[in-house]
Amino acid sequence: MALESTSRRVEPAARAALGARHDGAGATFGLFSSVADAVEVCLFDDAGRETRFDLEQGDTFVWQGYLPGVAPGQRYGFRVHGPWDPPSGARCNPAKLLLDPYARAVAGEVRWDPAVYGHVSDDPDRADGTDSAPCVPRSVVVAADFDWGDDHRPGHATADSIFYEVHVKGFTRLHPDVPEELRGTYAGLAHPAAVAHLKRLGVTAVELLPVHQFVHDAQLVARGLRNYWGYQSIGYFAPHNEYSSSGDAGGQLDEFRRMVRALHAAGLEVILDVVFNHTAEGDQWGPTLCFRGIDNAAYYRLADDRARYVDDTGCGNTFDLHQPQPLRLVMDALRYWVQEMHVDGFRFDLAAALGRGASDFDPHGTFLEAIGQDPVLADVKLIAEPWDTGWGGYDLGQFPAGWSEWNGKFRDTVRDWWRGAEGTLPDLATRISGSRDLFGHGGRRPTASVNIVTVHDGFTLADLVSFNSKHNEANGEDNHDGTDDNRSWNCGVEGPTDDAAVLALRARQRRNFIATLLLSEGAPLLLGGDEFARTQHGNNNAYCHDDELTWFDWSAVAANADLVEFTARLCGLRERHPVFRRRQFFQGTPAPETGRDDLDWYRPDGQLMTGDDWGAPFARSVMIALSGATGDDTRPDDPFLILLNAWWDPLDFTIPESLRRMAWQVEVDTNAPDGAGGTVDPATPVRLTGRSLLLLRSPRSAGRSDPAG
Repeated sequence: MALESTSRRVEPAARAALGARHDGAGATFGLFSSVADAVEVCLFDDAGRETRFDLEQGDTFVWQGYLPGVAPGQRYGFRVHGPWDPPSGARCNPAKLLLDPYARAVAGEVRWDPAVYGHVSDDPDRADGTDSAPCVPRSVVVAADFDWGDDHRPGHATADSIFYEVHVKGFTRLHPDVPEELRGTYAGLAHPAAVAHLKRLGVTAVELLPVHQFVHDAQLVARGLRNYWGYQSIGYFAPHNEYSSSGDAGGQLDEFRRMVRALHAAGLEVILDVVFNHTAEGDQWGPTLCFRGIDNAAYYRLADDRARYVDDTGCGNTFDLHQPQPLRLVMDALRYWVQEMHVDGFRFDLAAALGRGASDFDPHGTFLEAIGQDPVLADVKLIAEPWDTGWGGYDLGQFPAGWSEWNGKFRDTVRDWWRGAEGTLPDLATRISGSRDLFGHGGRRPTASVNIVTVHDGFTLADLVSFNSKHNEANGEDNHDGTDDNRSWNCGVEGPTDDAAVLALRARQRRNFIATLLLSEGAPLLLGGDEFARTQHGNNNAYCHDDELTWFDWSAVAANADLVEFTARLCGLRERHPVFRRRQFFQGTPAPETGRDDLDWYRPDGQLMTGDDWGAPFARSVMIALSGATGDDTRPDDPFLILLNAWWDPLDFTIPESLRRMAWQVEVDTNAPDGAGGTVDPATPVRLTGRSLLLLRSPRSAGRSDPAG
């Protein structure tokens, strides 16, 4: 397996810096490997010719050296000489050119050829000696300087946040007002036309699907598909090069920074969806692109048979954050994105895998403890997807104080409620009041719950009310992929229809979901495009469609202008009224001004709910009274009534007797979305259409009588 070497020596490096650091006159290169016998840094010219330089072994297993004359834009990689011994966990193979784990930019992509695999095609334990350099991407030396000007983080409190999950490419790829050469790029997302839509909605943060350099899976490419979502990371410091209008020679770095600066100027935070639980190298049958060839056993959790991998992620491997070097890598990457790229927080994919101990999830695990003590990360948003695919991997509510979590129980309960499932009411009450059962411990607050109804993984909102079953045939997996637990309801017809009654019900259901999401305690997350009824035609696992199926169809904005306006109005209402953004859980104690509890629950007939009422499996209606207490006596809010009717028939609601002296006006009516501003007679029953929500407000300026009198 030996290669003919044309290597030359490098100058000694002043310090053990990992990655490539340019100083204006040259670059220092450093790579960690505890198993290497020798490491070469390989420079490539514009014609692809390779020159190799031997690095010196320094302390703490860092191989390093300085090369004068290296300029930004220089393409490079590493070759690691060492043992190939899969039974011991070692898979070094100098025939394979490896990406720098600390590369700030990556040029090119994988060309799927047998050469990219460290093993021969029919045996993962036998080494392959074919040079992979012609088929793999290169790391790129970059300059560190960037003029941030007066950029500053918006600094929205989590309680005041409305997250908007969006794909960098899909958001603007078809946007008619974004210049064609910028569509689908970081610059496209920063374009005034794109930012204007976000501002119109009133969201406070974009949560970007993965933008770390990632790989398009071999099996997808073979089927003519692409990894659209990006959950196959291979470079944790590098902005994905395909989203750059500036090329991949390092320009993607500054283009990303300009995007962040533009979004910050508009008051919008930037949250990155990060994938530290696994890498694109997969299991023992996967390619050798980076970590596997550098120091396999140091980076991955290996099974008892060390030739195989522990897979708690469903993606073939699990990154081992109990070991010093991968933990350092991830912490360095997080600090880098905060300090040098100015991002405002992170959503951690399959975060339960990051907190696993020897087997089970441990809220005091190595990674979570490292995050908790890090001063750089103390002021950024940390959001967990609190599950993985390993044994006992559903850990909702188990993360430490300071973390927020995607609340899958909120999603399931709210979906069940509006499709009319029996026995949902008690859980619905818990979810929309902040999920205290999950987060009311250890100093956590309602903001620990990131409330979701739809996200990238699953149906869009339009599809949630249009399909009973998934329709993933276009994925090429015989519709076996994607979840079958959708808790969706097609409103009577599967898929597209011209039935006016069905279309009206679907539109009302969309408004019901959006209103429930934005009126609940916790931090809401909107799936990008739901505000204008974006559809994926029933595909609930569109991870492999980098095409019109997933790209935003901006013509739908005009066609659904009423839904856009409805969503924006709910976002604005939430911003104006702190009772929907409480920092503390409801206590059920009397409010100072009204003498009423901060939160009361009533039957439709205006009587307080009893234990029997909560236990009735058929109960599909309830009235919520918010006294206006916010948990902060310095900022009391107006009282509100939320009337929920999940019955299919109209239902009369009676305003509770103690509240009839108050003047009530309509803020939201999902049956009549333009009906805000009207008033109701509190002495007369209020009729709600089947499957609808009504929000009433009693303005403090109305000069009402004391409701407790």
